[in-house]
Amino acid sequence: MCNLYTVRTSPDAIASHFATVASVQTNAPDEVYPGTPGMAITQSDGGRELRSMTWGFPLRLKDMKPEAKPKPVNNIADLTKPMWIGLARKPQWRCLIPLTAFAEAEGPKGKMTRTWFSLRDEPIFAWGGLWRVSDEWGPVYSGAMTDANEAVAPVHNRMPVLLHRDEYDMWLNGSLDDLLALQQRVFPSDGIEIDRTSELWVRKRSTGAEAP
Repeated sequence: MCNLYTVRTSPDAIASHFATVASVQTNAPDEVYPGTPGMAITQSDGGRELRSMTWGFPLRLKDMKPEAKPKPVNNIADLTKPMWIGLARKPQWRCLIPLTAFAEAEGPKGKMTRTWFSLRDEPIFAWGGLWRVSDEWGPVYSGAMTDANEAVAPVHNRMPVLLHRDEYDMWLNGSLDDLLALQQRVFPSDGIEIDRTSELWVRKRSTGAEAP
């Protein structure tokens, strides 16, 4: 489950990379956590748009108190599940999540550190996701997950559905079968760069969830 990623570049650079119609004013930080502001690229009749959204679909559990804040569901395990398939079938609810790296926790409990993964030849790359407009937080997005490749597997058994540049349009405008094929494929390991750090993994900031 991915609960932390970075966008260490400008909105203008993201807009240029994804060929969007315009840039966007955003308060998204360099490090993005579940339930906090981020950015997503959506498709409309006018072209691709870079939008500011919250990372995670708000989920209110039955045992929550009325005043409690919803839990952000920021990862999607299976696009065919009822929570997601209605959105996945419709291109207007698909999005590309721009990022420069994603992190997983590694090490013994209580002393876990951040291990970062990025793409060697792509300083900005895309994670396939879905979005909608929520009553609680306005526009929100969540990222699809898949089985880890050989590069990520020693740290975690899951990883984001990463997309090559020539797959951006397929994710945004392709069929449901296209999306499922991208979620089920194993992303090539040879382009992944790994950066193991001594920085502690701060679990209190990682409160998101992966929906089935």
